[in-house]
Amino acid sequence: MWNDFTGRAVLVTGGTRGIGLATGLAFGARGATVTLTHKWGSVEDAAIIDAFARAGAPVPAIIQADAGNEDDVMAVMDAMRRSHDRLDVFVSNVAFGATVNGIDDYSKKALHAGIDYSAWPLVAHTMAARKVFGKAPRYVVGVSSEGADSMHAGYDLIAAAKSTLETLCRYLHYRLSPEGTTVNAVRTRFVDTESLADTFGAEFATFVRQFEPDVLTPPQAVADAIVGICSGLMDALGGQIVTVDRGAGLYENFSRLYQERHIHSLVTRRQP
Repeated sequence: MWNDFTGRAVLVTGGTRGIGLATGLAFGARGATVTLTHKWGSVEDAAIIDAFARAGAPVPAIIQADAGNEDDVMAVMDAMRRSHDRLDVFVSNVAFGATVNGIDDYSKKALHAGIDYSAWPLVAHTMAARKVFGKAPRYVVGVSSEGADSMHAGYDLIAAAKSTLETLCRYLHYRLSPEGTTVNAVRTRFVDTESLADTFGAEFATFVRQFEPDVLTPPQAVADAIVGICSGLMDALGGQIVTVDRGAGLYENFSRLYQERHIHSLVTRRQP
């Protein structure tokens, strides 16, 4: 299906901004009929539809739905069933959780909320599609992050939820691969989106660029990786966690910054 998803139905949760919107546009530009879901915030449908038109993509369906509410999940599938006889690709992109400033912010309720929104929708949507369409999507992709393996400030509980997502990805693939479903997850590092600022603060991206100008991954790069996983050319991947960070995980480290400290001190002094 590489470069031609014409006639394919694609569902992207959290699809009206950031990685989700970029993913919807990447599939739509290749001919897919895309459904985007969202819950919070004001969404200007006209602006999103215009972005799809500029990409030469079919008009997307935009549905307000709570990815953590199973009644809403079934409603989304029922709405898609009226236009499609199958769901080809499902991208579970919603991420939500409490930011942790100290140990007193730990709570079972906050952990459960993170799992409900950042992990369980991978399973809930896949199983709902299986029920409504008679089979699970051909491709299922969860969007994770490196917080499952490396420390990010304030990310404790979201990281725990992402670890759950990655475990479910592996086992869901094992359970569904005999039915022809492939499940993988894409790990990101720092993606240049509004969510990055929401999680780490408005000045985070500016701070990072002082030291590593190229470390932030554009959402379009993540979207293209997801399309590639669902293209048919990478079907050897199954139950895998694929890191998409343009190699930043290798070179973004203190030992290298120390080795090049004379360069970075000059960069820092040049900042206004």
